[in-house]
Amino acid sequence: MRHVDFAPLYRSTVGFDRLFSMLDGLSQPDNVQTYPPYNIERTGEDAYRITMAVAGFDESELSIESRENTLTVTGEKAETGDDTTETLYRGIAGRAFERRFQLADHVEVKGANLKNGLLHIDLVRVIPEAMKPRKIEIATAPGNANGKQIEAAAA
Repeated sequence: MRHVDFAPLYRSTVGFDRLFSMLDGLSQPDNVQTYPPYNIERTGEDAYRITMAVAGFDESELSIESRENTLTVTGEKAETGDDTTETLYRGIAGRAFERRFQLADHVEVKGANLKNGLLHIDLVRVIPEAMKPRKIEIATAPGNANGKQIEAAAA
């Protein structure tokens, strides 16, 4: 695996430490977790959806927490005291899991629902008014009607 050195970028950037640490952490192969499988979809210009396959889990066994640009989904099966059946083959995984997603700034969880063994988490990017682009009107100087005085001075 190729390792990228971000040290030269630290000399000319300020405040991107978290981004470089996150990129460096993504390149580590030992952190690879494959359960449960998931999709990330873009459902609109500022809307996203994470869909996780959590077959066998109930709403009460799942937990979703959003804190400081990190979304954490945790699943823990409740112990069943049913000793009347014997499982011959277990193909449906019911093990506990914790999956973390790094969220961009201003991305918030809009809602979540569980349907047919799929957990859907809807996200939306809410850009504050102070960060939205705004149109700046150009004012003309008093007594300067449509730039006529500038034309006269140029002639």
